[in-house]
Amino acid sequence: MHSLSLARIDLRGDALPEGGALRDLLPRAEFDVEAALEKVRPICEDVHHRGDAALIEYAQKFDGVQLDHVRVPAAALTDALDRLDPAVRASLEESVRRARTVHRAQRRAPHTTQVVPGGTVTEKWVPVERVGLYAPGGRSVYPSSVIMNVVPAQEAGVASIALASPPQKEYGGLPHPTILAACALLGVDEVYAAGGAQAVAMFAYGTESCPPANMVTGPGNIWVAAAKRYFTGRIGIDTEAGPTEIAILADDTADPVHVAADLISQAEHDPLAAAVLVTDSAELADAVAKELEPQIAATKHVEDRIVPALEGRQSAIVLVDGVDEGLRVVDTYGAEHLEIQTADAAAVADRVKNAGAIFVGPFSPVSLGDYCAGSNHVLPTGGCACHSSGLSVQSFLRGLHIVDYTRDALADVAHHVVTLADAEDLPAHGAAVKARFGWKVPESK
Repeated sequence: MHSLSLARIDLRGDALPEGGALRDLLPRAEFDVEAALEKVRPICEDVHHRGDAALIEYAQKFDGVQLDHVRVPAAALTDALDRLDPAVRASLEESVRRARTVHRAQRRAPHTTQVVPGGTVTEKWVPVERVGLYAPGGRSVYPSSVIMNVVPAQEAGVASIALASPPQKEYGGLPHPTILAACALLGVDEVYAAGGAQAVAMFAYGTESCPPANMVTGPGNIWVAAAKRYFTGRIGIDTEAGPTEIAILADDTADPVHVAADLISQAEHDPLAAAVLVTDSAELADAVAKELEPQIAATKHVEDRIVPALEGRQSAIVLVDGVDEGLRVVDTYGAEHLEIQTADAAAVADRVKNAGAIFVGPFSPVSLGDYCAGSNHVLPTGGCACHSSGLSVQSFLRGLHIVDYTRDALADVAHHVVTLADAEDLPAHGAAVKARFGWKVPESK
């Protein structure tokens, strides 16, 4: 393997600007969803008009498989679970158990507020009726993503859950058997062999075999992200997931072996994966750079994923003057995964404003969150953590306000309603109140 070259960005001294100027200096992958949108548009509309026939044709074109039907037979799900390696099953079961523990605690109870005597507003939480979940099937197989999508939907009380994953040529056109086994383990029996934008279109429009969904969630490639953007408004989405990211804020207390291992762990996802180290220690930066090469040499996916990811424009070591300056950098970056490996890591983590998920100290690596922390690993990417959250039970719930006022409670505030309606030149709004009191505005008590 050639000598690895991980870029350095020196923001020490007067080189640390504010706001957008700082954002422009930080590494980020090229991920042009808008350009991809024009390519997925005809695919989505073809699924709209031809349904299952279009899905079968795209499976042949993109996945190299000839399908007779898109829905996975129930027997294939049962068989996949029966054949699953017992150790893998035990690990999936533990991941499910921990995820349920965390997500069950996110449930929201109805809450009634008495605004005035006789006037209440109740907020209750109602699950979406049907969701379509997406599990990728490209370079890797992600049964963990099945868990991370299905568990919060189930804990939210979603009544109808379907899942799509690309058909695999080596498995006779079925999705990967570990994906199928995870579905069976979770009790999801509606599974489709469909990938990419066409799978999102299937859920958005519905086809002969798949009823339409209210919402689509789950990570995917740029074509999945573009299809989500295309259908936003028709369906709810979680986020337009881009390439995975890790940022590590570290000082001279961090172990370079740990830091290097964690950067590599995300780089192995994809050649566009981002791995960013933010540190005030030039000595740590040097030690991490030195540690990367032997660790990379000892693993796999080196030339096709790890090296291009670490050498890409999206990855770098960022040097800063101190932890305070490092916090400004990571808040501006808004990483999907942010590790804090500093002295008093918990206190530093508490000061972070923008991150999909924060991993505190030397024994909370991102890999733990990917599988068995109990947290969710479907997280905002591309800086979207400054305005968006990771997948949770809340993602599948809608808050409804229920307004219940008595005659006296309405009478007490009627003059304010009429005044505001007149101020907005909407006299019929005020008339709707006056009609209840003989067309006269009651005097406030």
